[in-house]
Amino acid sequence: MLVRGFAYWGRRPGLMLLGLVPAVIAALVLLGGLVALAAFLPGLTEALTPFADGWPSLWATVIRITVGTAVVGAALVLVAISFTALTLLIGDPFYERIWRAVEADRGDASFDMPYGFWRSVGDALSLFGRGVLIAVLALILGFIPVVGGVLSAIVGVTLTGWIVADELTSRALSARGLGPAERKALRRGNAARVLGFGVATQLCFLIPLGAVVTMPSSVAGSTLLARSLLGRPGEGAAP
Repeated sequence: MLVRGFAYWGRRPGLMLLGLVPAVIAALVLLGGLVALAAFLPGLTEALTPFADGWPSLWATVIRITVGTAVVGAALVLVAISFTALTLLIGDPFYERIWRAVEADRGDASFDMPYGFWRSVGDALSLFGRGVLIAVLALILGFIPVVGGVLSAIVGVTLTGWIVADELTSRALSARGLGPAERKALRRGNAARVLGFGVATQLCFLIPLGAVVTMPSSVAGSTLLARSLLGRPGEGAAP
């Protein structure tokens, strides 16, 4: 579904370019945060490991590299979630045009249930809050010797992928009158497809400039995914 979302760059280039605007704004804000973290990371790792001051130089370096890696991993998880939340909040009118265009292309052009600005704010805060919890978990896992970095990355990408797919599909599902409980049940009943879409989106976000280009495509793709979960004609029946 994400690949089919990317195909909309060829079908609706003007609309997809419009979707880059909020993504660029969000990316610049969060890039500034990452640059600041990189500048303060050595001092931060020392502040987090005062107990290593009296250790032999080699072991002090090893523990501080481990801590620094865990902090960076947690920050990347938080940035990934924050990017999605901030971009959707800033660009809700832009992305509404994209998902409605996808629906129109599939023959469903009219919905009477607007998403609403304050609902978008609430969703963004909820998404950010869940992202903080995942970042904390990733930070804790990063402290595990040897496998901590890999385990933290896998868990972080998997969990963030799920909640990003959850958030992105909410627009198209809510427009059809599905409440939170109904959307949750629908996604859980099709967990593999939802998780696959979310993880693929998150991996694209990790590519330099990938998040900016992928965001409009993920909105289009998530609309197709929502339609497939509902068993809409031409999107594949839900299992």
